[in-house]
Amino acid sequence: MFHSPFFISLKIALLATLLVVISGLFLAYKSLHWKKARKIMDIIFLLPMVLPPTVIGFFLLLFFSKQYPFGQFLDNVGIQIIFSWWGGVFASFIVAFPLMYRSVQSAMEQMDENLCLVARTLGMKEITIFWKIVIPNCIPGIVSGILLAFTRAFGEFGATIMVAGNIPGKTQTISMAIYSAMQSGDFQTAYIWVACILLFSTACILVMQYVTSYKWKKVEK
Repeated sequence: MFHSPFFISLKIALLATLLVVISGLFLAYKSLHWKKARKIMDIIFLLPMVLPPTVIGFFLLLFFSKQYPFGQFLDNVGIQIIFSWWGGVFASFIVAFPLMYRSVQSAMEQMDENLCLVARTLGMKEITIFWKIVIPNCIPGIVSGILLAFTRAFGEFGATIMVAGNIPGKTQTISMAIYSAMQSGDFQTAYIWVACILLFSTACILVMQYVTSYKWKKVEK
């Protein structure tokens, strides 16, 4: 059961989303303070949103290849990324990261900056301001970013198949299972997995809409 495409997709998406949340919150917050570097940061971090997934997979293959320093280092310590489910995690992370980064960045831009200024005059540390003021005031944007990133990672195909491959029971996600079923003419299996990913993604969007609307109603009161 745990080797089915659904659980492989879920495992990869959850780990990729965890990495996205940690890095996305930090980098989105820093981008608002590093004014001079922000344009460069935006270009680098948003580029995967417009690049074809196969191009992202190509660069990841080069990055983790044994022919390059980082890939050689991983090989020397016995870590295999290419053609493993960890390859799917990193591919999904790169593809989903821009959604989290931009959602959080937009939420932070709309927040009243005077709240942070007052907190600094009262002697609060930046880390305290981040957790006690910024995060609570940006919850709708953060939740939206998390759910968008998760659903994107859950359905990722192009970059994942290049880095992790399509190995049944190991790296075959739902998207790859659909592809394989269509290739073999097994339309019934393809319909089942398509319905599964549609229902799952729709549920995530409904949760995102509920959380966002609930928070806005709470503010209006």
